[in-house]
Amino acid sequence: MTFTDTAFWIALLQIIGVNLVLSGDNAVVIALAARSLPVKQQKQAVIWGSGAAVVMRIILTIVAVELLRLPYLKLVGAALLLWIGIQLLLPDDDDHEGKATANSGLVAAIRTILIADLVMSLDNVIAVAAAAKDNLTLLIIGLLISIPIVVFGSTLLMKFMERWPIIIVIGGGLLGWVAGEMAVSDPAIKAWIDANAGWLHYAAPALGAIAVIVVGKWLAARAEAAAQAARVDLARQSGKPGG
Repeated sequence: MTFTDTAFWIALLQIIGVNLVLSGDNAVVIALAARSLPVKQQKQAVIWGSGAAVVMRIILTIVAVELLRLPYLKLVGAALLLWIGIQLLLPDDDDHEGKATANSGLVAAIRTILIADLVMSLDNVIAVAAAAKDNLTLLIIGLLISIPIVVFGSTLLMKFMERWPIIIVIGGGLLGWVAGEMAVSDPAIKAWIDANAGWLHYAAPALGAIAVIVVGKWLAARAEAAAQAARVDLARQSGKPGG
């Protein structure tokens, strides 16, 4: 296919459509990971995280078919995604004073975006690769066009999260849902589940979402209680004579 072929432009539109549909969960991850950063770092995390994720997805697409045949890879990815979802529900350190702290927060956010995107892209890239019909140029163009889609979506989500914090919980639950879907589709167990426990295809995503929300909220409450106790102790010590 070349730029003058109608098939090229049809395939490109298909790739853009696939990315529009599949980029929702990626935008959620970016928004969750970057929401606690200062405004300047938020923009940097969104741009660098989105750009790096797309480059990584291009590379992953080339080898995705072979990767998805490896047993237990999706189970490992599902466990990692559950962990990421729980971590994103925990309260953030409000101390953004100092360049080193801000930079470390930015790096941590970008790292979280890349890891989560890597895990969630294992299935997504198959659809993109199929639409590209083995045309690498078409694949790269389509994925590059997806960058502004993800950037706009994640930026909009961060604004919504500031106004309605419940969206953070919903986002964490979405990651748990994706993890559950990924786990039951692993080649090592899929055949057995299809034959003996087909209901897990419906239950596992729901259980994954519930697990992320319940564990995340529980750990967040513990962290908040510990922080509150530390503040009380500090206030008592500062109020002591000679303290």
